[in-house]
Amino acid sequence: MDDILTVKDLRVWFPVKKGIFSRTVGHVKAVDGVSFTLKRGETLGVVGESGSGKSTLARVVAGLQKPTSGELRIGGRVGMVFQDPLGSLNPRMTVAASLAEIPGAGDPRRLLEMVGLDDSALDKYPHEFSGGQRQRICIAQAIAAKPELLICDEAVSALDIQIRAQILDLLMDLKGRLGLSLMFITHDLGVVQHVTERLIVMYHGVVAEEGDCRKILSAPQSDYTRNLIAAVPRIAVQNV
Repeated sequence: MDDILTVKDLRVWFPVKKGIFSRTVGHVKAVDGVSFTLKRGETLGVVGESGSGKSTLARVVAGLQKPTSGELRIGGRVGMVFQDPLGSLNPRMTVAASLAEIPGAGDPRRLLEMVGLDDSALDKYPHEFSGGQRQRICIAQAIAAKPELLICDEAVSALDIQIRAQILDLLMDLKGRLGLSLMFITHDLGVVQHVTERLIVMYHGVVAEEGDCRKILSAPQSDYTRNLIAAVPRIAVQNV
């Protein structure tokens, strides 16, 4: 398999300014020298605590944040699903109108069918749906532009456990049906152990550990990864 995404020595530094002249006195190094590849058809998990740099990394790959330095090569269209589905949808637009705004979206009824909704949703507004239904609509918007790489930035963290499982199943189904590569950004090790093949563990903007997901969760090499696993006692590492 060839690579759909190559990241080399990526840095995203935000200046810290002080004084009446707003002099730069330092930098917040959100991402600091990150390198990895993602193969076509692969599912990559990126985990870490809040502030580890994982969401900044996702925004750079999606084209929403400019990097400070480094190299980024993407071999196809990129779609993105965010954490807050309500905040991702225009409250003044119906589902049909939102989908119609996406160039080349195709039949909106087909898109809704693919995410498990019927065409009665077309004339409704975001506030008329549950959280899980809204996330399905966001996924429909993300796949409407026919991406080859889909980034899910904490896409299930705001949902309850049962709905979370349903959305994860949907994403994995779409991966197979559409031939997608997936990049899961999450703090939830319970998510990555079920859906990802490779795993990147981020800590303070750098990669603390990278490799096969099952191997990392069963035999972590870094102290930080061990602490992450220890902080989530419900994860059955021995069974992954």
